[in-house]
Amino acid sequence: MIAAPTDAPGERIEVGVLIVGGGPGGLACALRLGQLLEERPDVAERLGEVPVALVDKGKQPGSHLLSGAVMNPRALRRLFRGRPEQLAAVPTYGEVPGEGVYLLTRRRALRIPPPPTLRNHGNWIVSISQMARTLAEQAEAGGTFILPETSAERLLVEHGRVAGVRTGDKGRGKEGEPLGNFEPGSDIVAKVTVLAEGTAGHLTYAAIDHFGLHGREPQMWELGVKEVWRVARPLDKIVHTLGWPLRKRAAYREFGGSWIYPMGEEMVSIGFVIGLDYRDLELSAHDLLQEFKTHPFVRRILEGGERLAWGAKTITSGGWHALPRKLNAPGLLLVGESAGLVDLARLKGVHLAIESGRLAAEAAFRSLERGESPGRIGVFDSYDEELRGGYVGQSLRQVRNMRQAFEKGFFVGGALASAMTVTKGKLPPKEFHNERNDAVPLLRSGRAARYPVPDGALTFDKLSSVFASGNRTRDDQPNHVRIERRVPRDVAEMWAWMCPAQVYEVGDELGDGTVEVRMTPSNCVQCGAISARGGRLTPPEGGSGPEYTLT
Repeated sequence: MIAAPTDAPGERIEVGVLIVGGGPGGLACALRLGQLLEERPDVAERLGEVPVALVDKGKQPGSHLLSGAVMNPRALRRLFRGRPEQLAAVPTYGEVPGEGVYLLTRRRALRIPPPPTLRNHGNWIVSISQMARTLAEQAEAGGTFILPETSAERLLVEHGRVAGVRTGDKGRGKEGEPLGNFEPGSDIVAKVTVLAEGTAGHLTYAAIDHFGLHGREPQMWELGVKEVWRVARPLDKIVHTLGWPLRKRAAYREFGGSWIYPMGEEMVSIGFVIGLDYRDLELSAHDLLQEFKTHPFVRRILEGGERLAWGAKTITSGGWHALPRKLNAPGLLLVGESAGLVDLARLKGVHLAIESGRLAAEAAFRSLERGESPGRIGVFDSYDEELRGGYVGQSLRQVRNMRQAFEKGFFVGGALASAMTVTKGKLPPKEFHNERNDAVPLLRSGRAARYPVPDGALTFDKLSSVFASGNRTRDDQPNHVRIERRVPRDVAEMWAWMCPAQVYEVGDELGDGTVEVRMTPSNCVQCGAISARGGRLTPPEGGSGPEYTLT
């Protein structure tokens, strides 16, 4: 994952600033750089023919993006300060019209006062994939060269500094052999490289390992599965739920909940999130969502409706404790979820990604001015200081122990979370610790017996859901998922239940308590869950994976 450039100097693609990832953080970085270079054409001229380039492995920016999403517009307003027409062009479903938080039992929904962290007055309801497509158009208009369907396979490091990326080959067969349409990858070299890969980024973790940037605590993840429905009746508020179908006992370590957000009068977004530190090997985020939809409260919202789209994605949840020691290295900046910038307590990450992208652009621009060098050690330290000292760092520090508190169970965790909220993180006085998701011991309780049988109307199986994601992966391309193929049966079963896209299957017994794991990697929607529980997701061929349009 780390290599020196291999193309001859004359064959390399040279750019000024290279951004990896077309999510909110990467696009905000591109947009801000465009603004700064417009004001300083002398700097733009020194950067050559392509001052700013952005690579994205999806068919287009937005294709691999999935979020709830209720977004705090604060960062977007800062990004477009003095440019009201660009802000107005961002597609939204309006401000949050009202909100309700419910504690669910199997048959009942008890409305409870929204905790301060779930109050969303003034926030916007958006489709993150739609928003990204618009931001990408604006970035291109501002001078960014966007390369879609381009995976970043290796981080190029030369003379101790990041020099760009190597893009992945296209047109290889299952065994790696070149096919008739084979296209080799290329070295893209840059003065500054910005990693905005999102959750469980392939190059991000290579950079963290190589430059020794590991945070104080290990990173943690949640897994969210989402559907978009056309509904018969408009929903007049956003909804969050706690409780059922999760179990409250600390022994199960089932942390999570749901959302239901209106998307105009005709659609709703519905999703379920589960922490990937759960213990029951039969727990399945996809099947929890299907079970959740059978609750009378939820069924009434969806009754007479039709499922339009489905998707799945991991969410970074280690918070303040898991932030990299530094968010930069010589020639390199980390933004958004690549840097772990998610406030899970408030269910917010989009505005933190946008703010970090803006600040990264300003730091990159300063390093490119005369008398400076992007390769100088410490040149980007001001980015860290601004991010940690501003509202991004302050909001993460206040809730730094909240996710970990729920490892003690629903009721104890809720009480601790309330204390943390009231005191803005000052209580309890001790710091909690993160535990690696893949270090959790497994148990078996027969949980799967409660999942509903898919009926194709309200509840759905995994394969039909993968189809609804618009998955474009070739059956005959190389396997991009790295796992041990011979593992204990419990681990294989856990992977099979965990994966929302039915990539893993328990194979033959091998006689020593282990089994063979069979795989269908072409089903993969690149959610990243396997990276949290013992494997590693790497980039597939550019243009593969889901084609999200409403998520």
